[in-house]
Formats: sequence, structure tokens, C-alpha cells
Amino acid sequence: MMTEKLWELLATFILLLQIWKQISAMEIPPDVRQPPMIIKQSVQDHIVEPTDPIIVECEATGNPPPVFTWTRNGVYLNVARDPQVTMKRRSGTLEIFFWGRPEDYEGVYQCTATNEFGSALSSHIHLRVSKARTWLKEYLEPVSVFVGLPLILPCNPPVGPPKPQTYWMNSSMVPIRQDRRVSMAGNGDLYFSSVIADDALTNYVCTARFPNSNIIQQKPPLILQVHTARMAAQIAPKFLKPKGTASTQIAMLGEELTLECFASGVPAPTIKWTKYWESLSMEGMKLENFNKTLRIKKISMFDGGDYICTATNRMGSVDHIITVKVKSTPFWVEKPQSLILSRDDGGQIVCHADGIPKPQIRWLVNGEPIEDAPKSPSRQVSGDTLIFRAVVPDSTAVFQCNASNDYGYILANAFLAVMDMKPRLLGIRDDLIKVIEGTRTLLHCPYFGSPKPDLRWSKGGMGLLEGSRYSILSNGTLEIKHTKLQDQGTYLCVASNVIGRDEMETQLEVKEPIKIIHAPHNVIVVKGSLAQFDCKIQSDPTLEVKVTWLKDNKFLIFGRRMTKNEDSMSIVDVYRRDEGIYTCRVKTEVEEISASAKLTVMDRPDPPTDLEVSDPSERSARLTWVPGLSNHSPIKEYLVQYTEDLLADYWLVASGWKNLTSYPGHLNSVVLQLMPFVEYQFRVVAINEIGSSKPSKPSEYYETGGAVPDAIPRNIKGVGTGVFINNMEISWEPLEYREWNGPKLGYMVWWRRRDSREEWKNYTTYWWCSYIVYETDTFTPYEIKVQAVNYFGLGPESPVIIGYSGEDRPTAAPTDLHVSDVESTKLTVHWQPVSQDSIMGEIKEYTVYYWRESSRLPHHSVTTRIKSKSFKANGPRLTGTLTGLIPYSNYKMYIVVANNRYEGPPSDRIEFQTLEGVPSVPRAFRIMHKHYDTIYLDWEEPAEPNGILTGYILKYQTLNVSAGERMLVEEIPPNTTQFSLRRFDRYTRYKFSLAAQTQVGVGETFTEESPHFTTEEYSREQVDIVTQGWFIGLMCAIALFVLIMLTVFFIKKTRGGKYPVRDKRNFALDSMDEKDEGSFEYRITRAPTLPYSRREEESRQGRSQGHMQKKTNSDDSLMEYTEGDEIEFNEDGSFIGEYTGTSKRDRDTFA
Repeated sequence: MMTEKLWELLATFILLLQIWKQISAMEIPPDVRQPPMIIKQSVQDHIVEPTDPIIVECEATGNPPPVFTWTRNGVYLNVARDPQVTMKRRSGTLEIFFWGRPEDYEGVYQCTATNEFGSALSSHIHLRVSKARTWLKEYLEPVSVFVGLPLILPCNPPVGPPKPQTYWMNSSMVPIRQDRRVSMAGNGDLYFSSVIADDALTNYVCTARFPNSNIIQQKPPLILQVHTARMAAQIAPKFLKPKGTASTQIAMLGEELTLECFASGVPAPTIKWTKYWESLSMEGMKLENFNKTLRIKKISMFDGGDYICTATNRMGSVDHIITVKVKSTPFWVEKPQSLILSRDDGGQIVCHADGIPKPQIRWLVNGEPIEDAPKSPSRQVSGDTLIFRAVVPDSTAVFQCNASNDYGYILANAFLAVMDMKPRLLGIRDDLIKVIEGTRTLLHCPYFGSPKPDLRWSKGGMGLLEGSRYSILSNGTLEIKHTKLQDQGTYLCVASNVIGRDEMETQLEVKEPIKIIHAPHNVIVVKGSLAQFDCKIQSDPTLEVKVTWLKDNKFLIFGRRMTKNEDSMSIVDVYRRDEGIYTCRVKTEVEEISASAKLTVMDRPDPPTDLEVSDPSERSARLTWVPGLSNHSPIKEYLVQYTEDLLADYWLVASGWKNLTSYPGHLNSVVLQLMPFVEYQFRVVAINEIGSSKPSKPSEYYETGGAVPDAIPRNIKGVGTGVFINNMEISWEPLEYREWNGPKLGYMVWWRRRDSREEWKNYTTYWWCSYIVYETDTFTPYEIKVQAVNYFGLGPESPVIIGYSGEDRPTAAPTDLHVSDVESTKLTVHWQPVSQDSIMGEIKEYTVYYWRESSRLPHHSVTTRIKSKSFKANGPRLTGTLTGLIPYSNYKMYIVVANNRYEGPPSDRIEFQTLEGVPSVPRAFRIMHKHYDTIYLDWEEPAEPNGILTGYILKYQTLNVSAGERMLVEEIPPNTTQFSLRRFDRYTRYKFSLAAQTQVGVGETFTEESPHFTTEEYSREQVDIVTQGWFIGLMCAIALFVLIMLTVFFIKKTRGGKYPVRDKRNFALDSMDEKDEGSFEYRITRAPTLPYSRREEESRQGRSQGHMQKKTNSDDSLMEYTEGDEIEFNEDGSFIGEYTGTSKRDRDTFA
């Protein structure tokens, strides 16, 4: 522990020392003459690609500009004479172009930068060209090994540089699967802790990939021959790498360390690592390769010590101790710094380095060992320190400090410059500095001079600054701690030495700091909802503020889903990809602050992965899966789903996905209860508070073994079948496919007569779900049972059920059939049952057949239709209620008895009459309108009067009735089917209700509202057309015209005038007449405007049509005179209608 603390203190001291050196160094302006210094060079181990030009860097400062030279392998490199090598202008960087062999330019390069004040050296640069070497072509003999023995397959990849990455694959370029038993070491060798027979199923190819060029090299395939002649016994662990019980490994400080441990044994051993027999802290460490590799990313002094690798299996354990010794290349404790002195001054250059082992310090001057350089009275070497006294200009030189040990070296340049120069301030003059109140302020004043100038700061000409808040650093910077508003003003920096002085002013402005009043807070939301982050700020009004939002340190692009305003940022319809750290960054020209918050999006879980089925048995299996991400909402349960392919005899019966069982969310390995002889596939759904995940990818197919059936056939019955009465069909429902439990499913049927001592008989069927027993007595009881059978044996027997053989037709009819409690629509039926022997089977029911013979009303026709109703047998004297009868009708009825197959003979018929009831609704109700102040109603009698009608009840009421106006009721005689009503005005509408009645009561009511008969304009101007003078005059003119025509007709007839009359006995007039072109049809059709009933109207039309059809050639009529025009007159002689008839003149008439 003490050693660790000392190393911590040493590291802290070195860091502080380096920082102080950087701060205290006085920069030399570039325009001042000075020795050279190397500022940029290539790394010491420089590996390049042969396809690209080689760049070897070397940059240096100095005044005058230095001249660069190179050595390769310690020999001067003449760049001018090699056409493939050029040097950049004003630089020492080499560019090498390959025209031939790039290997010719490999070697150790060193750059020298020289001017009149001395020479600076670069480190040695080891230049190597990357090589993708190929394996030597060789034939690999097959490797023979016995099952259970360990095996190492060597790879021996080509040597770089750089070191290639190695893989093991088969000849199909599929990676070899690695596990606890088989894994690869860091050098590329493949280790088998024990060999199994399946290892011989593939060949093995070691593949090397060179990272810089992406070139891949392959070794010839190696064939493995595994002998299985002996049994593989269980073997205790034994180490394959490293060998023995102890070893030592060197680790370089700051580099990566890999410890490996491979052991043999059956079963494959597990590896455990400890340090000094205690558990590892694992900080900065990582276990890989199934715990066979311990990787320490960056070695520190604390990582040295004894590491114990323990290999264990059920046969025992073994330990190996690896002692790690930490070594280090040299590193700087105090790097040499250049020294600037004036004449006759003194000083020192310190070169303090450390390492394990401790490095040796060697000094050089201008690139030569200091012991070989000319002696200088002003210089003295004291170990790692150069001491200078009373220097002169000739003492100027560049010194190199080389610290080296067994593991490497480091080199640093530092010069001594002797000069006299007045002070120079190198900063920006009259600079304006803006700072934030309360912060640490640095006012820079870089300076140079020799001897070193004295530096002072003042504010506003008020003298030197005093107080604990002010301090002047060695590089001239003024530090103000906890800056206040009163620190604002003008500051003066003055540098002076014995040669002169220089001064510079700096303006300081102090601003109020930015404050985030409402910072964003962590937000947890459900996917698809709204997330909002607040960021309200307060800042100095004189500064421009810019607010930007970042997600995971990347600037946000705002759009439809992401929006921002002055004080917040919102995300609508949040996705899972929106999850992350959101930062509100507030920036001004002098300050930048930020506040961050985390957005957590809760969502349905990710589906489980890597489903694996194990531990098989006939009725169960273990299902294991890897849980998916819970997406910030704990998984409550897992739902296991399955699909099954039922293995029937000759086909697979597939099914869809179904739920099997749910399990708690903390489980990921469960035992599933399954059915035998089924091919299953499983998937798992994870469920949390948000919802269900997508189903996982299905597992591999898993087939359970077979077993005897578990299920009993259901719904077993034994009944007679067909037209025969001497058999019995035993039937049952087949087992579902999932209940088969194996192939060749069949059913064993057992039967015997009940109450007999005969043995059970049986029969096995494999295709049918029924069996017929022949030669049985009529309706004989049998004991029946059925059991399933498959390839693996017999299933359980079913319970014994009773079945019956076939039934015959009943031989007797029920007696004493009569009715009681007769009403208009229902009555009660009574009968005497038949004897049990006459049923010839199991009694099922009694069926009554009845029909309506006629109506009790005269001249009322009915339709006869036989109806039936069945009644269960429920006692020695049976009754039943018959409903749905038609009132006031004559009925007939008989009854039969029925078993399960047949009905018996009918009983004697009886007759009965139903009582009078209420009538049905009146038919053909119409509302008509002849005059605008009168409404006419007509209707027809009910379709079913259900008795002797005693009249009609008509109720009516205006639709726009005022409150309290009563409904009017009219009683109408039974032989009247029309009614007229004068209304109050042309706008009044009525609601009518009409019902017929008998002595029993009022029947069903028909309700209708009167329609609108006219428009508003017509009702305002229209009057009754019959009362108009023009209409009376028109009717008189028509009557006069008819009278004149009749007079002419009779005169012609009495004078014996001849005119052609066609014989209409056999031919219609229209078919005989020739039609002239341009002829037209003229027809007058009566409009049904009078309040006739529909029935009267039809009878009138029928009589008219019959009269027209009976006319002969000698008929004299107006129809004959008008040559067949059809005219229908109303009773008052008027005719109203459309003119659609035919009028034509015969060429033979009126010559």
C-alpha cells in the first residue's frame, strides 16, 4: 500500500511540475535569432503501406531557418542523389516514392536541424513497410485423435508488420463455433479441451487478416480424424497453456496486458481468475473467450503481482500462478527546458527521467556526445543537470538529453541562448476582454527580454494592484480571482530591465452571468406521447444570447415532431429513437453554459431471442430464452405460444398460433406441459405495463414421443338404424387429433345384452366412428362401452352406457280425444295414453293434427291447412294447450303417438268450434279529396271478421289541435264503408283511426293522417270547378253536339242509307282497318275522382269490358259511330282524362 501511495504522489508531482514549466517558460519571438528546435517528428515505430508514398516527418523552428539532414542506419542520406526521395521546402519532411522494392528503404532514420547556433536531433524513427506475407504452400497431414483427448491446432500466421488478426473457419468460410470446450488463443492456435466425434464433421482453416491492407490469407484446410474406439472417460483438468503450475509475464506500463489460460478435461473445465487468491476488482479489466482470457486495458504499477488461474470440472481442479512484473520505458519527470541568459549570467538545464529499470542519462551537444565536444569553461555536467556560469555568446548551443534503459529510450532538445535585449510585450495591444462576474479572469501579457524583465500591473494609473484576489504569473499573466463588477476598467502591463521598458493596455468589461431559471428535468414518457423540456434563462441585457438544443451532443434539427420556442422544446409522438440526453446550451460571446436532462421512452418490450428447447420427454420439455429489452417498463409476464403439427397417420394437421401458458416476468426458463406425438414450435411474447412485445422468432421444431391415448370417446350412443328393426348402431364422436397420442388410432367397441349373463363382445375399427350390431330383438337394451387404441396400446374404457336396438311402428292410437276450455284462439286438449307395449320403442311424444274446416260466417271462404303440435308424455292422463286458433271457426282434430322413429295410427277425429273474437284491422283504408272543403274516406271490411260485425268506430282529430280539444268519435253501421268530413279550411289536416267491432269488442285499429292536397298558391285561388260558369257552358255544348249526332244517325238509318259495317265476329277492328300515315290515337279514360270504393270501381270496369266484348255487327252505338274510340263516362255525363286513343277515317265511309 505504501508503494502505491508513493507512486500516486510521484505522478501528481510530475504533472504539477510540467504545468509549472509550461506556465513559467518565456517565449522567444520568431523574429529573434535563436537556435533550432525540433517541433514535429514521426513516431519511433513507423509502419507504412507499400502502395502509398512514405512520409517521414521532421519540422523545426530557428532563426536563421535551420538546414535539415538525415541519416539512415547511422549513415548520411544524400537526398539529392536519390530520385525516389525528396524533401519538402523549408522542412525536413521526407517523401519517398516507391518505384522498385519498398523494403530497400526500411531502416532507422534520424533528422538533424542545424543553423549557426547549433544542431537539434529527432528521435530514431524505425521505418517498416507493411507486409502481407503468404503462408508457405504445404500439405497438412490429417490429424488423428481419440475421443476425449485434448488437441491444439497450430495456426502460425505470417509475421507482419503489422500483426495480423486470426480466425478459424471451415472450407465454406463459416466460422468455427467456439465455446468452453473449443476456443482460440491470442497467437491463433485453436485449443480443444477434449475432442468429440462431431469435431470430425468439418475441416479447419486458419485465416489471417492484415488490418492496414484488408488482405486475407488462408492456410490449407486441416482434416481431423476422430477415433471412437474407446469410451470417453471423465478426466480432471490439466493446463495446456501455460504449462506447469507457475509462469512469469512482463507487462509494460501504460500498455495492454493479456493473460491466457487454456486447460483440458472432460467435461470442459470452467476458468476462474483471482489475484493473490482474492477476487478481482475488474476495474479496467475484462474477461473474454469464456473466461480463458483476462485483458487489462492499461497497465499501472498497481497491476503487478500474482494472478491465479483455476480450472475446475466435476473431476477436480488445478491452479496456475502467473506472476506479472511491470516494466516501463523511460518517461520524463522533468523534461529539459531551453534557457535564455544574458552575458555573465548563470543557470541550469535539468533532465530528470524515470523508468523500470531506472534509465541512464547521457548528454549531447549539437548532436555529439558532450564528452567528445570542445570543452567550455562556462558549462559543467552534474548527472542529469547541466550547470552554466558566466556565460558568453559563444556558450550558445543545442543540448540533447537521452534517457534509456533495457526497454527503450527518450530524447529531448533544449538550447542555451545568450543575448541582451530590451523588453518586448508580445500580446495584443488595447485589447478588449469581456468576462463573467464571479469567474477567474486572466489578462495575458506575454513578454520577452534579456536579462529577464521585471513585470508590473496597474489599473487606471492607481499604482500596483494589491490584495489576495490579484496575482501575476511567471509568464506575465494577471490573474483576478472571483471577478467583481468593480474590477471593470483599464489595466496597464509594464515590463522593464536594465536595457529598457515596454507597456500595454487592456480593457476589461465584467458581465452578469447567464442563469438557467428553469432547467430541463428528466422525463419518462410512453411511446407516442408528448415530451417537453424547459429551459428558461436570465442573462446580461448587453449580450446577445443564443440557445441551441442538442441530443447526445449532436445538434437537433427541428421540424414537424420537434419544435422549440423561447423557453422550451417539445417532441410530439415520441419514438424510441428519441431517447437520450437532451442539452440546452446557452451561449454568449463570453460564456457558455448548459443543462441536460434524460428522456426515457417507455415502450412495449423487445421480443425475446434465442429460444432453445431442451430436456425432452413424452409430455414436457424445457423452453429457455434470452429476454429482450424491457424498454424501461419491467416485464410482468411472458406468454408462451405454440403451433402444432399433429402427426396423424399419413399427414400433418397444422394449426395456427395459440396461447399455451403465461409465466412471471423474472423467469426465462420454464417447463412446458405438452401432448404426446405432436410436433411443436414455440414462440414467446413479453408483456409489461405498456403492452405486449412482438412475438419472438419461432423455436426449432420439437416432436414429443408417443403414448397410449388418454381420452375417452365422447357422446357414445346405441340406437336402431335404417329401415330395419333388428339392429343397433353404436356411434361416438372421434378423438381430436391432439388426443391421438400416437399413430394407428382405432376404437375398440364392447357390447352385451343388459340383464343377461352373456360375455362381452368386441370389435376394433380403425376408420369409422360407428359399428352396427345385427340380429337384435326389437327395442332391446344393451350395455355399451368404447375405448381408444393406438400403436402404443389401449386407452381407458368409457363408462358403460345403455343403448337400444331398432324401434317398430306403434300399434295403438290414443283414445278419448276431446277438448275443453274453448276460447276464441285457444283450448285444452285431453286424451288417454296408449299402453307401453304398443309403443314398440321409447315413447317420444303425442302429436295433435288439426285444421280449420270452415268459418262460422256464411259466404266466408277459408284455406284449409293442416297444422300440428307435439306434447310430451307426462302422466297417465295427458292434456295440452293448443293456441293460435282463428276465432269463430269450425275445426277438426286427431292425435297420434310417436316413438323415436315412427308415428302410430291416428285416433278418431273430433270437431269443435272456436268462440267469437275481435276483428282484424279494416282493409284498403283510403283518404280522398273531391272538394277542398271536404275529405272522403272509404275502406273494406276486415280480412278476418272473427265474428259478426256490429259496426265501425272512427276517431279523428285535427293535427294542429290546440290544448284541450277533444277527439271526435263516429259509430258507423257494419254495412257502410265510407265517410265524408267537411273541414274548417283548406289547410286543416286530420288524423284518423278506424277499427271494426263485434259483440266481443273493438278490434285492431288502423291510423293514418290526411295528406296535403294542394300547394299554397293553388289553395289561395282555386274554387270548385263544378260551380264555374265556363264548365257548365262546356258541358251544355257537348250535350248539344251529342244530341245533333244522334239525330243525324237516326235519320240516316230510317232513310235506308247504306254505309259499310264491318263484321266483327271474328276480327278485331284494329287488325282490319288500314292506317293512314299521320293517323293518331284518341282515347278518353275516366279518372277515378268520385268517392267509389275500390271494389265498386273494379266491378264497374269489369261490366264495361264485358259489354264491349259481346257487341255484334248489328249493334248501333256511339262507339260504332266513332269508329272504335273508347269512351268512358261518369254518372253525370262528364268525361275527364288523357287523349291517347286512335281516330281514323275509313275510305269506305261517307263517300
